[in-house]
Amino acid sequence: MRLLLALLLPWLQFFTIGKPIAGIICLLLQLTLVGWLPAAIWSVYALSQYKTDQKIEAAIRDK
Repeated sequence: MRLLLALLLPWLQFFTIGKPIAGIICLLLQLTLVGWLPAAIWSVYALSQYKTDQKIEAAIRDK
């Protein structure tokens, strides 16, 4: 679900992972037609980093 959100509304996805400042910057980037693609790529990348961080935290808690 978050991946679809990252592609369609990249700025909103940043708010769901707890990065509101990046979300505002992404919104400003997305407001330009040329900036939509970089905003979506940045959002997908941030989402993958978020998932990686979650897996690392889960592994640390399990030890």
